[in-house]
Amino acid sequence: MAARSATQSTLDGPEVLLRADADGIATLTMNRPRARNSLSSGLIEAMSDQLAAIAVDDAARVVVIAASGPAFCAGHDMKQMRADPDLHGYESLFAASSRLMLAIMRLPKPVIAKVAGTASAAGAQLVASCDLAVASNESLFATPGVDIGLFCSTPMVALSRNMARKQTMEMLLTGAPIDAQSAVAMGLINKAVPAEALDEAVAELAATILAKPARVVALGKLAYYRQLEMGISDAYAYAGRVMASNMMMADATEGIDAFLEKRPPNWPEG
Repeated sequence: MAARSATQSTLDGPEVLLRADADGIATLTMNRPRARNSLSSGLIEAMSDQLAAIAVDDAARVVVIAASGPAFCAGHDMKQMRADPDLHGYESLFAASSRLMLAIMRLPKPVIAKVAGTASAAGAQLVASCDLAVASNESLFATPGVDIGLFCSTPMVALSRNMARKQTMEMLLTGAPIDAQSAVAMGLINKAVPAEALDEAVAELAATILAKPARVVALGKLAYYRQLEMGISDAYAYAGRVMASNMMMADATEGIDAFLEKRPPNWPEG
């Protein structure tokens, strides 16, 4: 495993985010355990910087977002926010947070949230923004902003694009947490496993993706999010163009030939 030096932030001090690379997987570990990995300006900046670096790193084909300590992410850093009660500052913070969530969606590589502990408010938003999510059975998910007079408006955007409307509204209006099994049933996460099996479950999911052709995975992720924002007719027209272009790629040629010849594919490099 190649471990990289932690990203530094003048606001948070060193090591707010750790990156480790191994076998095509880049793991970003939020490292503010005493602050329950709340999304400070420094952590948002560090994650954004690392995602930009991973986007052009051919060796990194899957990203895992994890956390140190007993909580996954407690949302935005309320202490930092209340220390400087300024409208422009708040707008800048939420804009930076939104750019981070969009960067995850637009990254041409799958991103898996590895959730151990509670993911609340913007932490739940982070989980919902990832392409895939696996959690321990003990994990909880909540949007409790309403309890402190701050409706979870930006988390609402990601949650409402993962879950049914009434389930999303119940979380937003009550602030009540849901457990991991409920999160699976509601579509917020893919699976919940015993805590001791979390590492293995994430590794197996990543390995399955790594066995697929990287260019096709990148093309498919881009197409998935683009078509979601289209009307049904435009989505089909766009998806048809994507599939036609995909058919011209060497990966499709090899994959289809291997299928017809009943042999494992030998994916082209590049």
